[in-house]
Amino acid sequence: KPPERFPKALFMNFSIWKAVCLWKLCQEGSSDSAQFLQIVKESQQQHGLRHGDFQRYRGYCSRRLRRLRKTLNFKMGNRHKFTGKKVTEEILSDNRYLLLILMDAERAWSYAMQLKQEANTEPRKRFHLLSRLRKAVKHAEELERLCESNRVDAKTKLEAQAYMAYLTGMLRFEHQEWKAAMEAFNKCKTIYEKLANAFTEEQAVLYNQRVEEISPNIRYCAYNIGDQSAMNELMQMRLRSGGTEGLLAEKLEALITQTRAKQAATMSEVEWRGRTVPVKIDKVRIFLLGLADNEAAIVQAENEETKERLFESLLSECRDAIQAVREDLKPDQKQREHSLENDSGKVSNIQYLHSYLTYIKLSTAIRRNESMAKSLQKALLQQQRSEEDGKRTARPQDLIRLYDIILQNLVELTQLPGLEEDKNFQKEIGLKTLVYKAYRCFFIAQSYVLVKKWSEALVLYERVLKYARQVQSGAGAYTNSLKELPDVQDLITQVNAEKYSLQAAAILDANDTQETESPSQVKDGKPLSERFETFCLDPSLVSKQVSLVHFPPGFQPIPCKPLFFDLALNHVAFPPLEDKVEQKAKSGLTGYIKGIFGFKS
Repeated sequence: KPPERFPKALFMNFSIWKAVCLWKLCQEGSSDSAQFLQIVKESQQQHGLRHGDFQRYRGYCSRRLRRLRKTLNFKMGNRHKFTGKKVTEEILSDNRYLLLILMDAERAWSYAMQLKQEANTEPRKRFHLLSRLRKAVKHAEELERLCESNRVDAKTKLEAQAYMAYLTGMLRFEHQEWKAAMEAFNKCKTIYEKLANAFTEEQAVLYNQRVEEISPNIRYCAYNIGDQSAMNELMQMRLRSGGTEGLLAEKLEALITQTRAKQAATMSEVEWRGRTVPVKIDKVRIFLLGLADNEAAIVQAENEETKERLFESLLSECRDAIQAVREDLKPDQKQREHSLENDSGKVSNIQYLHSYLTYIKLSTAIRRNESMAKSLQKALLQQQRSEEDGKRTARPQDLIRLYDIILQNLVELTQLPGLEEDKNFQKEIGLKTLVYKAYRCFFIAQSYVLVKKWSEALVLYERVLKYARQVQSGAGAYTNSLKELPDVQDLITQVNAEKYSLQAAAILDANDTQETESPSQVKDGKPLSERFETFCLDPSLVSKQVSLVHFPPGFQPIPCKPLFFDLALNHVAFPPLEDKVEQKAKSGLTGYIKGIFGFKS
C-alpha cells in the first residue's frame, strides 16, 4: 500500500508494471521447454550489452533473480539469517527454477566481462575475473546436471550442454589452455549447428549467430596450437565483420602486432619517389609492414560500414606512427638547420620519412572521403529515381562538403617538405585537384538546380566542362596515377545531359511563370482598383479583409497658395513732422537728471 503522499497515478503505473513482470515470469515457466539462448540474447540486447555495458546487465540479472525467488517463494532465509537452498529434480515442475540457475551463471559471467574491461588498466583484477568465470561454469554445470532429469525435454538438454560448453571454453581461453578451449568451443558449435538444422529459419537465426561468434575463437585456438593456416582465416573473419569484438578482439590485435613486429626486425629502409630512407623506429616499421594488408582489406571489404571502420583503423595507426617520428624529429631540427646551410633544398632522412607518412595519411583521408562521396551519390541517384513520402536521404550539399575536405588535403600534399621541387608530383596533384574541382562544381550546380536558379547552374556546368577538358589535355603521361580517380569522361557525358534537361526545365518554368502571372500580382498587395485589366482568382475578394482601394489614400501634390509682399514700402521716404510736433521744455534738477539717464516723460 503506498503512502498518502504517493501520487495515485504513479502507484497505478507501478502496479501495472508489476503485473506485466509477473505475467512474463508465468509465461516463461508455463512453456514446455526453456529456450536458454533466446532468453539470454534478448536479456543482453535489452539491458546494456548492445552498448557493451556489462555492469548494467549484471544489475538486471540480480533484479531478475530477486523477482524469480519471490514469485516461486524460493527464499534464502530471512533478513536476519541466511539459509542456503538448492534446486533439486523434485521441484522441476516449473521451468522457472532453471532460470534461477541460468541468471546466476549470467550474473557471474557479466561480472567477469566487466572486470575484463577494467583489467586493461588494473592487472590485479584479472584474478577476480578468473574467479567469476569459474563461478559461472559451476552454475552452468549445475544447470546441465538438472537438465538430465526426465522432466526436461531433449531441446532444453541440448541447450544446457551447449551453454555449459560455451562458458567452459571461455574459461579455458582465458587460462590459455588452447586445446581444451578448442574442444569446448567445437562441442558448443556442433550442438548449435544441429539445433539450427532441426528448427525453422526464425529459430535458427540465433543459433547461427552464436556459431559465428564462436568460429574466430576456434581458429585462434588452432593457431596457438600450431595451425599456421588459421591466421589467414582469422584475418578473413576480421574483414567480414569489420573488426572482432568481445573475448577475441584484444588478443587478435595483439597477435597481428606481434607477427608484424617479427617481420619488422628484418626491415631497415623504405623507398619513395626515388629516394631510399632508413627506418629505425619500430612503430613505423610495424605500420609500414601492415600497410599493404590494410589496403587490401579495404579493397575486399563487403560493405561501406566495414570499409569505413578499416579506414579509421588505418588512419589511427598512421597518426601513431607520425607522432613517433615527430618525437625523433625535434632533436633533429638543429641538425637540419646546419645541414641547410651546406646543402640547401634537401631535407634530412627523418624529415623525408615524416613527409612520406603524412602523404599516406592524407591519401588515405582522400580515399575515405571519396568512398563516402560515392555512397552518397548512389543514395542521391536512388532518391531521384524513387521519391518516397518526401524523405531526403542525401543532398548535393553533403557532397560539396566532402569535396572541400579533399581539396584541402590536396593543398596540404603540395606543401610537404622535400617535394616542393618535384615537378612530376606537383603536376600530378594539380591534375587531381582539377578532377575534384570539377566534381565539386558539378554538385554546386546541382544544388542550384534544386532552387531553380537556372542561369547560375548553367554557368557552373560550363565550368565543369572546362575543368574536365583541362584534365583530359594534361593527363597524357599521368594516366596510371589517375586510374583510381573518377572518370572525367563520364562526368562530361552527364553534364551534357544535365544541360539539356536544365534548358528544358528553364523553358517550362518560364511558361509556368507567364501562366501564373496574375496570382503573383495578388501577392504584391495591389488592390482591386489597380488590377481591373488582369483576371485572377483572388480568394481574398470574398473574405472580410478584401483589398479594394488604398486606404487611407496617399498624399497628392497640389498648387500652393500665392503670397504677396509689399516691396515698395521699403523705398518710400516719409515727410518730416518735427514742425507739427509740439516741443515742451523740461526745467529744474529733476528734469536735468532725467535727461542725463535718458528718461523721458
